[in-house]
Amino acid sequence: MRITALYTHPVKGGHRLEHDQVVVEPWGLAGDRRWMLVDDDGVGITQRDNPRLTQLRARPRPGGLVLSAPGRPDLDVPEPVDQPDEFVRVFRSQEKLPARIAESRWSSEFLGRPARLAWQADPNGRPIAAAARGDRVSLADGYPLLLANTASLDAVNDWLVEAGEEPVPMTRFRPNVVVTGAPAWAEDDWLGGRLRIGEVTFRAAKSCARCVVTTIDQETGERTGQPLKMLGRHRRYDDGLLFAINLIPDEPLGVLRVGDPVSLV
Repeated sequence: MRITALYTHPVKGGHRLEHDQVVVEPWGLAGDRRWMLVDDDGVGITQRDNPRLTQLRARPRPGGLVLSAPGRPDLDVPEPVDQPDEFVRVFRSQEKLPARIAESRWSSEFLGRPARLAWQADPNGRPIAAAARGDRVSLADGYPLLLANTASLDAVNDWLVEAGEEPVPMTRFRPNVVVTGAPAWAEDDWLGGRLRIGEVTFRAAKSCARCVVTTIDQETGERTGQPLKMLGRHRRYDDGLLFAINLIPDEPLGVLRVGDPVSLV
């Protein structure tokens, strides 16, 4: 097995960046989901609420990032290191975590609703539910990394084509690490064990229950019914409609590179 693609999403819900190599940090890949748009209540705004986020591109730079979107001027946003901590939630049902507000005008005009851009200054401030003490996560839904298997996507697309539907790209599932060389759904059997990926060992913590974001075209923001309906037909379990698995890195950390080997420990 080998890595075939690496992705980060600098702003949660925003457009992806593809990498040839990327550093692994305790809370996820470097630069992944350290920024998030929040509403007036401090709750994260995601593609579930506003598919326009698919059009938001963020270009990281040292000490900040540059935001761009169709029809909008680019905005250079420094990390708000001098701003006081506020408390936000990734989801309304989750615990509050400290963050700092970077700006609001550009984000509100882009989404067409009140929004503020929050930055997670200290990713050590968000523990992972149901994980080991000391495990931390960025502003991702719940775990540091998401790994997907190309053979499993091929299986989903075979089901779609057989049903007269269009196949979908892997980007619908917004993974961080994509691997090839394993049979379809082999990742189900990795849960509870460890994977050696390049220089780093990861715990395979949990399957990923999928939501309506998988039905949103990541290039256009248009909604479709697939592949969620097909997952409901073939991949329905007690803990949801499953595709891909969540990983937690172990120390020591390192760098992942496209082409790196992947093996079970």
